[in-house]
Order: sequence, then structure tokens, then C-alpha cells
Amino acid sequence: MPSGRGLVVFGAGLGMWLVARLLGSPALAVVGLGFAFLPFAAALFARWGRQRVVVTRRLSDIRVNPGTRVAVELSVENRSHAATSFLMVEDRLPAALGRPARLVLTGVPGRGVQRVHYTLVPQSRGRYRIGPLAVDISDPFALTRLRLEFDDRDDLIVTPELEDLQSAPDSPFGSNVGLSRARNLFRTGEEFYTMRQYQQGDDLRRIHWPSVARSGDLMIRQDESSRRSNTLLFADTRMSSIGQAHSVPFERVVSATASIGVLMARSGFALKLATADAPPVAVTEEAFLDALTGIDHSKARTIGPALSRLRSGSGADTTLVVVGAPPVATELTSLIRTGSAFGPKLAVLIYPADPESLPPERQAQLEGRASQARLSLSRSGWDVLVLPPSARLKDVWHTTRVHRPVASASSR
Repeated sequence: MPSGRGLVVFGAGLGMWLVARLLGSPALAVVGLGFAFLPFAAALFARWGRQRVVVTRRLSDIRVNPGTRVAVELSVENRSHAATSFLMVEDRLPAALGRPARLVLTGVPGRGVQRVHYTLVPQSRGRYRIGPLAVDISDPFALTRLRLEFDDRDDLIVTPELEDLQSAPDSPFGSNVGLSRARNLFRTGEEFYTMRQYQQGDDLRRIHWPSVARSGDLMIRQDESSRRSNTLLFADTRMSSIGQAHSVPFERVVSATASIGVLMARSGFALKLATADAPPVAVTEEAFLDALTGIDHSKARTIGPALSRLRSGSGADTTLVVVGAPPVATELTSLIRTGSAFGPKLAVLIYPADPESLPPERQAQLEGRASQARLSLSRSGWDVLVLPPSARLKDVWHTTRVHRPVASASSR
């Protein structure tokens, strides 16, 4: 399409031609026709070069934590022999990442490549689709503008915020703790049981190379005598309990679940994840973070059905971790009953609102519910942490009696 300058030139040429006809000046008429034709010639030039420009994108990382700076590189290749004129490259972004990135190139030499960069700083978890790309091409006189679309898209995965609990004071979990909690159901450890994908901390001597050659993935030969102990993490994602997705309390629940799960996985435990809508599912560390990246609030009103599904993953050698808002009295009874089928148990109770911001009556009610839950769960063998949504789990991680479950598990 013609630019503003192109319209002005076309109008000036047409006007000059009309004046020349009135004055009877053939030379001036030819000049006017030349001016009027110039924008059309510029459009043909731009169309001729449209197939000779290629734009590609590269991200510095496709999986990041919130607040991490991501560098985006755009490479503009000119496949013609002639240099291009000014180019404006536009990379479309989701609204959560800001406005589309617009960058101007002064011109790409013939058979050359020019690279431009911009940065992103995602602040909240989620899956973001970056793209498509668009390039505005013009002629050397900027009389016309042609937009090229490139359906080049990249996914950026922003995982939940992870807190380094391993370096917290008196961290209870050491390396390969989960591997030390084994059930010796076979007489010898040489009897073949199954295979699974390699996870961080596995003994490299147990890699099954024939399976690696077939699948291309590292596979571990796992005997029953060396099976990992399990950790079942339950995130109470009910909107009626903790609020909507991306609210501060909800995101604190997701962050705490992710932080504890990563700690347990890197300590040697196999992970299972359950939510208010989903039953327990065995996941790797990467799949665990991917599931929490896209998690949304649940519209379920009661926690009963979710707790019933948890029993399918129960076992004396399974650690249960529950993260959610302080339960009401009826939910508390069901939670204690469900926990009796597990081994070590940890509850992280997060206030659905900062108590300091509530009216006195509401504050007393909420804190009373949390105190009752802490007392009842502790008497039933749970380790309990209570924190407001503005607090960090790392700051209170060492205050729990969570040493006891691991110690008792190691003595089995």
C-alpha cells in the first residue's frame, strides 16, 4: 500500500499533469506523469523483493523462572544481490509480556544477514506463544509500504517460582534420601523389575544401554529392591478455598508445591502430583513443573472427592505433602483420615488473604482456623507450616518438625 509520502507524490504528479494540459506544455505533462507513476514503480520494486527477505527468531532459553531476563534475537537475511531499504520488524507478544517488539533496520546488504535483539522479563508463570513475525518493506524513496508475515512462533515456558529449600537452614532432605528408603521384596537386587527414564541422582551404572540405543533416551534398569520411595504432592487449587489463578495466595500455593516437589525429586524421591480436579499421576521433575506451569483454579466446592482419589496413591513408604489454605473443621477431619494411610506427612497451610489486612473479626476467625488445623494435624503425626501469602516458604522451612518423618523413614 502507498505510504503518506507516496500519496503526496502521486497527487503532486497528477496535479502537475493537469496544469500542463491547461498550459499546453508537453514537457511538464511528461514530468507530471513520471511523478504520478513513481509510487506504482516503487510498489513493483517492493513486491519484487518480498520473497528475498527471511526473518528467523532465537530465544536464549525456552524454560525460565519468573523474573528471568530472556534475550530474543531476530535474524534478517537478504537473499538478493541488492541492499534493502529501511525495514521495520515487528514481533508480536502476548499481552502478559507487553507490547509487540518493533525494531528498525537501516538496511541489509545484499546476500547479508543483520541481527537485532530485544529482551523479555516475564513476571508470572504460564506458557506464552511468541510470534508471528511481520516485516514492513519499503522502496528506497519510502513511497510505498509492504507488510510480510512470517508464521514463525516459539513457545516460552515460565515455570512457577522456585525457592531453594535445599540451602535453607536445617534443611531436612539430603542427597539420595529417597533412594535409601527401599522395599526389599526380592531376595537379590539382580532380579529385573522394570525400566524407567533417567532422573538426576540415579546410579549411572544402572543405565540400560540397549534401551538407550533404541529410544535415544537414557533408561535406568530398576530392580524392585532399589525402587524409589514416592512423594505425593496435593495442591488444593479450589477457588472457593484459595482464590483464583494468578492471585497472590494461589500463586504462593503453586510456588510452594513446585519448590517442595523439586527438592524431593532431587533428593531421590519419585513424584506424584494431584490437584482438586486431577487424580495422582506419576511425573518426572520436568513434567511436574510443566503441569504446575499451566495449572488453573478448580471450581470444586468440597475437598472430599479429591481426598478420596489420594488414597489410590497411599502407602506406608509414601510421603504426603498437602499445600493449600487452612481447612475448615469438616475438611480437617477428612484430611486426617486420608493421611493415616501414608507415611511421613507435611502440610503447608497458606492464608487465602494476609491476616493483617483483614478486619479484626475476620482476622481472628482465619487465624483461629489455622491454629486449630495446626494443632489437630500435629497431634495426628503431621508436620505443619503456616504462612501468609506474602511470606516466603524458605524463611519458615527450618521451623517445622519435618526432621522426624525423614528420620523415621530411614529407620524402616
